Amino acid sequence: MRAQLLESTRPTDLVEVVRHLTFLQVDPTAAIAPNADLVAWSRLGSSYSRADLTTALENRSLIELLAMIRPGEDLALFRGEMAQWPGGGELLDWQRSRRDWVKANDACRLDILDRLESSGPMVSRDLPDTCVVPWASTGWTNNQNVIKLLDFMVLRGEVATAGRRGRERLWDLATRVYPDHQVVPVDQALRIRDERRLRALGIARATAPKMPMEPYHVGEVGEQAVVEGVKGTWRVDPAQLGQPFSGRVALLSPFDRLTHDRKRALELFDFDYQLEMYKPAAQRRWGYFALPILYGDRLVGKLDATADRSAGVLRVNAIHQDVAFARPMTAAVHREIRDLAHWLELDLTLPVSAS
Repeated sequence: MRAQLLESTRPTDLVEVVRHLTFLQVDPTAAIAPNADLVAWSRLGSSYSRADLTTALENRSLIELLAMIRPGEDLALFRGEMAQWPGGGELLDWQRSRRDWVKANDACRLDILDRLESSGPMVSRDLPDTCVVPWASTGWTNNQNVIKLLDFMVLRGEVATAGRRGRERLWDLATRVYPDHQVVPVDQALRIRDERRLRALGIARATAPKMPMEPYHVGEVGEQAVVEGVKGTWRVDPAQLGQPFSGRVALLSPFDRLTHDRKRALELFDFDYQLEMYKPAAQRRWGYFALPILYGDRLVGKLDATADRSAGVLRVNAIHQDVAFARPMTAAVHREIRDLAHWLELDLTLPVSAS
C-alpha cells in the first residue's frame, strides 16, 4: 500500500504520482470515471482535476505510450526496443508474422506517414487504408488494417498519440510528439524498468507469464523474499522494509495496480476480485464496474456504483463487505464515497441498507 501511494498522507502532484507509479493505464470505460482519472483521484483526492492530466499531456511532461500514460522522460527507456522491433535475437513465430505483415503493407505505412506529415494530427478513420494484405483476427480487429498498422508503428517509434478528439486518439509523427531524449541501451533500460516497477509495487514475482501490456514480474532486482503460505519466488523493494505505515480508506479502480494482478491480490491480501463488466448481469457477484475498497492495510470489500451523468447522480447500488464493517469503517467508507461524488460533481444516492 505504501509503494502504491495509499498512505494516510496523500501526495500532491500529479506528475510526481505518475513518476512513482510509472504509468496510468488508459482505458475508456467510464462507468464512474476513466481509469487514469480514477487512479489519480484515489491518490490525490478531490484536489485532482482532470484538466491537470490534459495539461500535462499537452506540455509533454506526460505522454501516452503503448496504452499507458507515462512520464515524458521514460520514453528513453523504450526507444531501444523500438529500434529493434519486432525484437532482438532470434524471432519467435508471432514476431516474424507481425514483421512480415508490416513489410507486405509497407506502401500503406508510407502513405500514413506522408499524410500525417502534410496534414498534422488525425484520427485513424481519416487515414488511408491501402493495405494489400488485410489483418486477420478472430476478434474485433479483423480487417482493422489502419488501427493494427498504427499499433505496430507505435512499437517502431514512428507515430504517437498526440491527443484525443472525444474518445478517438489523434495520431501524429512521433518526432513531433515525443521528447527528444537520448536512447538508453535495451538491457539497461529493461533493468531500470524492472527497478521502477518494483518500487511501485513494493513486492512482486521474479517471473510471471508474459503480459501483452505492462509485466507483473520484476526479474532479479530488489531482494528475494518468501511469503509464508504462498508458493513462488518474490522480490521486495528494500526501501519499503521497516518503514512505518499509516493507512486510510481508498476506492480503487478495477485496473488499479494494487489489485490488477488478481492472483497476487488473492495470495497476498486474500482478496477475491474479477472485473465483471463482460459478464451477463445475472452472473455478476459485485457489479458491472465494482471498485475495490481499501481500509488501512486491508482490502475489505467492493463498491458497486455507477455515475449517471444524465441524471446528475452517483448511484450506489451496493457496498459488498468481504469482512463485517465496524461502525468506524462504515463511516470512513461513506465519507470516501461522498468525496467521490463531490469530485465527480454528482449528487449521491445510497441504498437504504447503506445509508
